[in-house]
Amino acid sequence: MAKKTAKRPPAKAAKPTPKRAAASTAAKKKAVAKTKARPGAAAPKPRLPKGPAWQWSAVDTAAAIRSGAISSVEVTEAHVARMHQVNPKLNAVVVDLSEDALKAARAADRARDKTGLLHGVPVTIKENVDYQGRPNPNGVPAQMGIIAPSDAPVVRNLKKSGAIVLGLTNTPEFSFRGFTDNPLHGLTLNPWDPEITCGGSSGGAGSAVAAGIGAIAHGNDIGGSLRWPAHCNGIVTIKPTQGRIPAYNESATAERPMLSHLMSSQGPLARSVADVRLALEVMSRRDPRDPWWVPAPLEGDKPKRPVKVALARIPDDMDVDPSVHAALRQAADHLERSGYRVSEVEVPDISGVWQTWCDIITNEVVVMQEAKMLAVTSEDFHKAWGGMRAKAEMLDLAGWMQATAQRSTHIRAWQLFFEEYPVVLAPTTVKPTPGPREDTVSAARVREIFFNEIRFISAINVLGLPGAVVPVAVHQGQPIGVQLIAGRYREDLALDAAAAIEKRAGMLVRQLWEKMA
Repeated sequence: MAKKTAKRPPAKAAKPTPKRAAASTAAKKKAVAKTKARPGAAAPKPRLPKGPAWQWSAVDTAAAIRSGAISSVEVTEAHVARMHQVNPKLNAVVVDLSEDALKAARAADRARDKTGLLHGVPVTIKENVDYQGRPNPNGVPAQMGIIAPSDAPVVRNLKKSGAIVLGLTNTPEFSFRGFTDNPLHGLTLNPWDPEITCGGSSGGAGSAVAAGIGAIAHGNDIGGSLRWPAHCNGIVTIKPTQGRIPAYNESATAERPMLSHLMSSQGPLARSVADVRLALEVMSRRDPRDPWWVPAPLEGDKPKRPVKVALARIPDDMDVDPSVHAALRQAADHLERSGYRVSEVEVPDISGVWQTWCDIITNEVVVMQEAKMLAVTSEDFHKAWGGMRAKAEMLDLAGWMQATAQRSTHIRAWQLFFEEYPVVLAPTTVKPTPGPREDTVSAARVREIFFNEIRFISAINVLGLPGAVVPVAVHQGQPIGVQLIAGRYREDLALDAAAAIEKRAGMLVRQLWEKMA
């Protein structure tokens, strides 16, 4: 039996001696004196983030400008200098708006009392949305005469937030390839390696922001055009739920077909998850010109902890590179260490979902756009489009209606799946990043890229689901990203998981900047 010990009364605090009390009072007076500015002395300048201004995050840049640590002009000058240094090799920004940007930055400094969330933060815009007074050619020389009478909603929202537009970024013809090249502006290169693609169709946006041109890049996505460039360039993105960010081009001569509109999303590319969140909040603001815009909250109910993540089992017919398996395992480990519970499971019919996407979008394009597009596009475009068209089933009216009805069945199955697994961890591509013009090799190669390699990207568009991409590793000099998919209007869950991975994987573009230096 253990011996009982008598409880001691709590010790009394030592009474301060006169000497100790005096020292304490003096120390307090000294501390107070430090916090008071001397008469006539300037207030201490807030501390700046580390490194040159073009490397700062959008969050840090906006905070530094708000605090007065740096001016909008100084930040813009740093980004303009960076653009002029690296863009000649990359061809990512194809319309240089430096002069307008500096003018806007000077105006921003004069109006610091009216700051928005992105006040003074440099950004880029993809050259397939309306930018008032500028042509909207969408990569097609024959469309240089289309002048935007007003800003598209996403441009308007960025400007209203105080963002400074540095320039417009490259996109393939009609933004309809996964590789960024066109007869109007030429080929855009990947800053990591000129021998691999920067992706598409937001390839110019991805290349620019990865290289340090702008803290945020605008892009859009109907079959992977945000997530594929994010993977290729080692950066972060979110393809929002359709309806989250308003879209409209006043310069367009006709409305888009319904399903094409329901599968397309505007969105941000950036170097960190925090910047993507900030840009999403700004871009999502209402615009009455988009009848499909949805006033959904940016955050929903918190799921039960630990959050269950489904590591998507890859179909047997997909040929997977070992580096992709390794990146997925690494991402799963990062999530587990952050408190998530990851299980490898079968997701609902990813192959059938992809085929539905391919059939719907191809048939709409064939009926509504194909003849006009082929009349004004290059041979490279014809090859790439021919490869996509060959994989689709040409449908009559009854078949098309059945395909659109099947879309609802797929969405329901995925929504029910999210009831058990709020987040899905999936590959972006299952192969190493291909060459910059790989989709012009043959129709068979195009089918292989879209159906085998990036099946998990394109399929998500037909479901209208949000999907984030975050970089995980660099393999043989090429960045590898993974995709986090969540339920409709639950971008917050996808980005939470992406942030957990980023916390451990780090910002891979820092390796790129060292390499470029």
